[in-house]
Amino acid sequence: MRGGPSVLGIVLAGGEGKRLMPLTADRAKPAVTFGGTYRLVDFVLSNLVNGDILRICVLTQYKSHSLDRHVTTTWRMSSLLGNYVTPVPAQQRLGPRWYSGSADAILQSLNLVHDEQPDYIAVFGADHVYRMDPRQMLAQHIESGAGVTVAGIRVPRAEASSFGIITPARDGTRVDAFLEKPTDPPPLPGTPNEVFASMGNYLFTTKTLIDALQTDAEDDESAHDMGGSILPMLTERGVAQLYDFDGNHVPGESERDHGYWRDVGTLDAYYDAHMDLISDHPVFNLDNRRWPIYTHPGQLPPARFCAGGIASDSIVSPGCVIRGQVTRSVLSPGVTIEDGAVVQGSVLHDNVRVGRGAVVRGAVLDKNVEVPSGATIGVNPGRDAELYTVSRAGVIALGKGQAVR
Repeated sequence: MRGGPSVLGIVLAGGEGKRLMPLTADRAKPAVTFGGTYRLVDFVLSNLVNGDILRICVLTQYKSHSLDRHVTTTWRMSSLLGNYVTPVPAQQRLGPRWYSGSADAILQSLNLVHDEQPDYIAVFGADHVYRMDPRQMLAQHIESGAGVTVAGIRVPRAEASSFGIITPARDGTRVDAFLEKPTDPPPLPGTPNEVFASMGNYLFTTKTLIDALQTDAEDDESAHDMGGSILPMLTERGVAQLYDFDGNHVPGESERDHGYWRDVGTLDAYYDAHMDLISDHPVFNLDNRRWPIYTHPGQLPPARFCAGGIASDSIVSPGCVIRGQVTRSVLSPGVTIEDGAVVQGSVLHDNVRVGRGAVVRGAVLDKNVEVPSGATIGVNPGRDAELYTVSRAGVIALGKGQAVR
């Protein structure tokens, strides 16, 4: 940010993602495909880059090869201007141990901060679907003089146990308490059925973050987690501020998708977020050219529809060949739907093939899954539950290359 405050972006992308199995059996959660052509990490990186934060370190650990390769090959910035997006694997800089939590990941990577010497550090999560202009959050952070500003979004109080919950003070901005996944949090004044959930996005004044990490490292009882350890510590010190995501506006947004944010950490949330993409007036519109989500487009021909093939209310990526019928689905590059096949309400990753006369309903199929001719998924719930992963809401999921029986 030439002429303005210097900001280093740190993206936390080392989580295991157990709740998103089997999609995370062979890759880190931020590397999971989303919306046909994207990876989950593309959303946070696009937001940071669109917001002029152009020096970004992506901290990785768990099964990171796919993620490291995607970041390295896709996110190439101008070296002439000193900008970069770089994956940073766990390096055991502080001894023979891996990261013990998200705060420890940053502590072990403080050499990145010392090299850049930024005024501020944006620590953002890597596995959420949303658009956000971080410059607006940074402006509030600077004006307030806070040590840390945490982005919050209103969610139903009944869902509080899934999030870190921010309790604002009476002034509406200072954080009075930070509760990690509470079962009975205090409601918001005036809206008793809502609470502020942390989005996992934080802006720190550099000295505040370094001091907090070093203090936390000396606490043997700490979980060394950003939400569970660092934020409560800074809240107790009175230096934490809330940023209300509802006040964030990005160019090209619609009234319908303003304020959209989804944590896609479970199969049901992942599936529901895909369904948000495909209506005539989508809840989250990928086609916003004034605030684009970037990714590598690949070198594939346009999709083909032949032999009477049809797709409605769907996203169809390049390289797909559609000979059957597709409705309310999202198809990644290279998917083939053969004659007489029916795909309904499903998410198919790269190079999935659905054979002649096969039926796929309410399913998520990871890359390279081949559905044989005449086979069915989503037709016989009892049989599906015996053979495949089935979510609480009934979404059927098959891992990469898993055999269909």
